Amino acid sequence: MDVVIGIDTGTTATKGVAAGPDGDLRATASVHYPLSVPAPGRAELDPDRLRSAAVEALADVAKQCRERGDRVIAVGLSSFLHAVVPMDRDGRPRGPLVTWADARAGRQSRAIAAATDAKRLQERTGTPVHPMAPLSKLAWWRENDADLLRETPRWGGVKELVLGALADAPFRLDLSVASGTGMYDIHARRWDDEALEITGVRREQLAEVVPTTQRLRLHPDAASAAGLPPDTPLIIGAADGPLANLGVGATPAGVAAVSLGTSGALRTVVDAPVADQSGRLFCYALTEDRWVIGGAVNNAGSVVRWAGQSFAGGFARPAAEGEDADERDAALLEEAAGAPAGSDGLLCLPYLLGERAPWWRSGLRGAYLGLRREHGRPHLVRAAVEGVCQQLALVRDSFTTAGREVTEVRATGGAAASALWVRTLASALDLPVAVADTPEGTALGACLLSLHALGELPDLDTAAALVAIDEPVRPDPQQARMYRRLRPLVERSALAVSDVVAELDELAPEPLPDTEEAVTHGSH
Repeated sequence: MDVVIGIDTGTTATKGVAAGPDGDLRATASVHYPLSVPAPGRAELDPDRLRSAAVEALADVAKQCRERGDRVIAVGLSSFLHAVVPMDRDGRPRGPLVTWADARAGRQSRAIAAATDAKRLQERTGTPVHPMAPLSKLAWWRENDADLLRETPRWGGVKELVLGALADAPFRLDLSVASGTGMYDIHARRWDDEALEITGVRREQLAEVVPTTQRLRLHPDAASAAGLPPDTPLIIGAADGPLANLGVGATPAGVAAVSLGTSGALRTVVDAPVADQSGRLFCYALTEDRWVIGGAVNNAGSVVRWAGQSFAGGFARPAAEGEDADERDAALLEEAAGAPAGSDGLLCLPYLLGERAPWWRSGLRGAYLGLRREHGRPHLVRAAVEGVCQQLALVRDSFTTAGREVTEVRATGGAAASALWVRTLASALDLPVAVADTPEGTALGACLLSLHALGELPDLDTAAALVAIDEPVRPDPQQARMYRRLRPLVERSALAVSDVVAELDELAPEPLPDTEEAVTHGSH
């Protein structure tokens, strides 16, 4: 069978898959690496390890394809968003890669928002002003190491870094990743003048932006390492979020994709770049004529992982020999399912790692409200799950405000394996939620986009129709009404305690970041 290989570079692992024109996975591989947290608020990756991991994953999947007798006709790429790395003129890294989870630019982000019309900037670039964005990160460099900023020949991110190892091409960046920098005008299709002025970066230091279907060619060294012909096409691909929509079949109108990993996101596809007047939704490219709008939340499965570390001492059910953290999380969720929906009046603001959508305010912190003596661990864990699902429902409400109705949701990610998560999400969103049949939705999305670029699939909705999903879980009407009634309390509570949290931060021995080491368990 002719197959396409998809390479997905994530925060803690690079995954590779091979898929045929029917969308079925034929091979998979995964190469892991650690996320470095050298100081509070920092989150970095070794860029050389990221490059070698892409080559290793490609070689592993290509070998499996040869053993099956499959012929690789192209390679497509996916990468996570909002990363920054200094590079030399040949595309080699000159320092660590600063990830989306790095919060060092919090003060610069707030200063940008105060000194500019942040909503107008977001309308042009599609990316909210937030510490996650390269816009803020480069402003941090301008303030803290202006000489390095000025003298570095090239500034890039994950995609430029991986292309340096895999592609036989000049310095390029796909439209999708560019649209997530906060520096690219998604309407005029050029680097934004105001953003360049804010960061102090020159146009010639940034990559040429090309369509996500752009066909390049494998670098001879990468082709040799993978045992592939040197003329194998390399499709530059897109960012992980938009490709996840494609990989779970959430491209038709009214269908949204939700990611439930360590962090989470809710996205739906539109036909043109959209300027969100409320400032609550991002807008990133999938192709030149298909875009995703949505919002990402910092906290999802990480909240249950934290609960397992904090509340599970002396856990009633003895740990089995060799039990890992995932199994303990599953046991906690099973116990939490015994608590009633609404957690007997307990409200959780689950902002352990700060928060992004829909308010994009750095400095938010977690809290439990309404805590009483009769609340036990099951209530605490269930309230945390409900808090995350309510945050995603606030993003869905932003869709409605923007005139984008959603009628169906498709879920992917580790937390989507939990019945409690899926049932709670369905009721909080008041929508049916179907779980994607494959856990590698993003890498599969890279394969499907590549097949589309090669002309093997006529359009993206046809590609999405190939994706298998489970029977949807439908919302419980009574629970949906309760969550709808509680949701305004979430927003009121989060914003009401922000001043108190700011004063608490000032009392901390050192400034508290918006991210912590727990983020190493997942990707954006």
